[in-house]
Amino acid sequence: MNTRSINSDTSGRKPISKYLSAPTALAGIRRAAVSLSAAAFLATTPAQAGVKPWPATFHAEQMPVSDGTQYVRVGGTGPAVVLLHGFGDTGDMWVPLAEVLMKDHTVIVPDLRGVGLSSHPEGGYRKVAQARDLAAILDRLAIKSAVLVTHDIGNMVGYAFAAQYPSRTSKWVVMDAPLPGIGHWDDQLKNPKVWHFNFRGPDVERLVAGRERILLDRFYNELSANPARIDEETRNHYAALYARPHAIHNAFSGQFAAFADDAVDNQKLLAEKGKLTIPVLAIGGDHSYGTSLATEIAFAASRVRAAAIKNSGHWIMEEQPAQAVALITSFIRN
Repeated sequence: MNTRSINSDTSGRKPISKYLSAPTALAGIRRAAVSLSAAAFLATTPAQAGVKPWPATFHAEQMPVSDGTQYVRVGGTGPAVVLLHGFGDTGDMWVPLAEVLMKDHTVIVPDLRGVGLSSHPEGGYRKVAQARDLAAILDRLAIKSAVLVTHDIGNMVGYAFAAQYPSRTSKWVVMDAPLPGIGHWDDQLKNPKVWHFNFRGPDVERLVAGRERILLDRFYNELSANPARIDEETRNHYAALYARPHAIHNAFSGQFAAFADDAVDNQKLLAEKGKLTIPVLAIGGDHSYGTSLATEIAFAASRVRAAAIKNSGHWIMEEQPAQAVALITSFIRN
């Protein structure tokens, strides 16, 4: 982990945090720290080669949600932790964290609506609706409350869940993406790297069909600190999943297209329910949002700690899994 050089990038890429105009001081944010020796050790840990298989003790099933099903993996015993992925990944991104947490936690890992091995309904992609589906999944598993660990679009579902079900959310780890309608979201929309937010429609889908790997390579290459950290096996794994029928349609015309409605929903949740009061750890890659992510999340939560992952862009679990696992497990267990 590193809290230095948050807005520098020796590769020549401009960090996403450049597009967020953060205040010089913000009450309620604490900077997480580890020793330099520990940070140096974790920074040199090799990236995970390929996508690891799930531990044999995990089981998976299609669980009913509104107008479809979600593919959900469950393993371990103890207090519950829910892991939510974002675009360019599926729940498979979480294996390195899940195999550690399962020793003393029940770990629940869905594929998001319309993604991975979940079904592909046409509607229902507003994040408040997906949060209600998550509540139904937890009901089915007889889980009353959980820690949330989320990344990218998973952050948006996580916030909608925590805001609608505060008594069911004990802590939240939020990773490398802001929330629609909250903080400096409008500044984020000016970032040229997020042109894909409005990249959709039948002709777009024809353009991408059969070229899913090329599309995902753009995200892995431009939004990482070092594209080599995301290996061929990982890229091919997710390209195959996003090449499944309706997957790109649901990502572009479902998840991304809902952002405008999500912004309205989030502003309403914040106005009606106020800031979240649970402990929150906001983690950014130092070549991406860095510690500025905490500034954004603090518009929606009152107890936010900030941390940056050293030598990482957006793809934290692929680029620096050891750093991420150490930071997340420490926050959850302490």
